[in-house]
Amino acid sequence: MATDYYAVLGVRRDASQEEIKKAFRRLARELHPDVNPDPKTQERFKEINAAYEVLSDPQKKQVYDLGGDPLSQSGGAGGAGGFGAGGFGNFSDIMDAFFGTASQRGPRSRTRRGQDAMIRIEVELDEAAFGTTKDIQVDTAVVCTTCSGEGAAPGTTAQTCDMCRGRGEVSQVTRSFLGQVMTSRPCPQCQGFGTVVPTPCPECAGDGRVRSRRTLTVKIPAGVDNGTRIQLAGEGEVGPGGGPAGDLYVEIHELPHTQFQRRGDDLHCTVTLPMTAAALGTKVPLETLDGLEEVDIRPGTQSGQSIPLHGRGVTHLRGGGRGDLIVHVEVQTPTKLDPEQERLLRELAKMRGEERPTGQFQPGQQGLFSRLKDAFNGR
Repeated sequence: MATDYYAVLGVRRDASQEEIKKAFRRLARELHPDVNPDPKTQERFKEINAAYEVLSDPQKKQVYDLGGDPLSQSGGAGGAGGFGAGGFGNFSDIMDAFFGTASQRGPRSRTRRGQDAMIRIEVELDEAAFGTTKDIQVDTAVVCTTCSGEGAAPGTTAQTCDMCRGRGEVSQVTRSFLGQVMTSRPCPQCQGFGTVVPTPCPECAGDGRVRSRRTLTVKIPAGVDNGTRIQLAGEGEVGPGGGPAGDLYVEIHELPHTQFQRRGDDLHCTVTLPMTAAALGTKVPLETLDGLEEVDIRPGTQSGQSIPLHGRGVTHLRGGGRGDLIVHVEVQTPTKLDPEQERLLRELAKMRGEERPTGQFQPGQQGLFSRLKDAFNGR
C-alpha cells in the first residue's frame, strides 16, 4: 500500500465518517493554495484530498482496507493528485471546509407533499349568519390503488440506477487552477432519484397518484363573510409517489339578499311608508332571519330615521352574540291627489298653520361622514 491515507488525515483506522470529515476540513483550511501558496503545501493539499476521496466513500474505503488502491482505477484521478470522484474534494466541499456549509447529497425522494388547493362555494345570507354544512365535490389527486403509490406495475419494483449506482447524481472531473475539480449534477437517467422504474404502473404512469372526484362535507361556522377561508387539513391533492396530501381551502362567497344588506355583522333594510302612517304611527310586518316580526313605527316618525332590532343580525364569528337589524324609514309623499284629498290636506294645513311654511334652511346637506364627525365632536 503506497500511501497511508489514515496517516495523511491524521485519524485512526477505526475513525467514524464524522471524524474523517472534521479532519479534512481542518487540514483544508490550513493547506488550501489560496491560504498557503507554497508548492510543498499544494502537494500536501492534493494528498489530503486524495485521502478524503478514498476514506469518505464506503466502497473505495473497503477496497483500500483490503489492500487495494481505488484511485489507480479512477481514470486519471489516481495517486495523491486532484479531487477524486464521489469524495468531499469537489468545489462545494472546499466551500464547506471554509464556510461550514454542508451540501445536500444523495438521491432525492420520490415521495413529496402534495400541493394545497382552493375551492369557492356560495352560501345564502341565513347560512352565513347561522352556519351550515355543505357537500362539495373536489377533483383532486389521490393515491393510485393499483400500485399503492409506488409507481411500479404490480409484481415489479423500482431498481437501482446503473448510471449513478443509486447516488442520484453523477460527477465530472475538470481541471482548474486548484488542480482537478469534481462537479456533480443530477443523474440524467434517474432524474436524481437514484432508482428507475422499468415497468411503470399502467394506471398512474409511474406517478403514484391518479385524478379522482371526491365528495366532502364542509362545516361552515356561523358568522362567515365574503372571503372567509376554511382550512381542511390533509384534504388537498396527494403528492407524487403517494406523498402526504396538501390542505384544501374553502373560500366563502355570500350571495346578495333580496331584502337585507350586510355591513359587518349588522343587517340593513329600508321600509317605505306613506306620510299618514308615519304621522299617525303603525306596525309593519317584517320577515327577519328569525321569522316574522312587527316593526313598531311610532307616531311622528321622520324620513331617514332608523329603528334598531337588537340581536337580529349575523352571529359574531368570534365571540358570542349577534349583530343588529337596522330598519331605515323612508316617508313617501303623495304625488297625485284627487280633489277631495287635496281639499282635506289644505284643511289640515290650515288647521296646523302650515299654509305658507317658511321652512328651515341649513348650510349645505350633511352626508354620512359629516354626521359622524359632528357626533364625535358632540354637536
